[in-house]
Amino acid sequence: MPQLLEHIDAIARKKQRDILFVTFEPRATIYLGEYIGRDILEEEPNNYDYESDPKRTEVCQWLDDHKISWQECGHFASECGWMSYCGQIYIDVPYDKNNAEYQLLEAYFEYPDGSPRMKNIVLYCLALEIAMVNAHHDEPGFWENWAENF
Repeated sequence: MPQLLEHIDAIARKKQRDILFVTFEPRATIYLGEYIGRDILEEEPNNYDYESDPKRTEVCQWLDDHKISWQECGHFASECGWMSYCGQIYIDVPYDKNNAEYQLLEAYFEYPDGSPRMKNIVLYCLALEIAMVNAHHDEPGFWENWAENF
């Protein structure tokens, strides 16, 4: 049975805090009303196969080796449609510069200037404030009603 993915913004609302997630797309792009991050590369996103990406496997293994909890997650939810899963993961570590696990993640994913260490792999922080834009999605029956009227 396929696993039902939670949208990244729904995870933030459930946790009631800013959250961290990682994208692996050749064009690491997240849509939150506008593009907030883009790493334009030669490969088109629709050619990306996250299941066979050794870099994604390496990142997941690194997280497991460091006993850092993570789960696959969906894109930021949109009432305009949906996007295919592209390998993104939620990392269950608070965004807190004083937190030792966060410091470990930051050092693994980013150079001291904040730029990504690995091509096509980007660590993001989704602010709870942005996730709350979709709080109405959490109302019982919202997605069922949306699907009927799509």
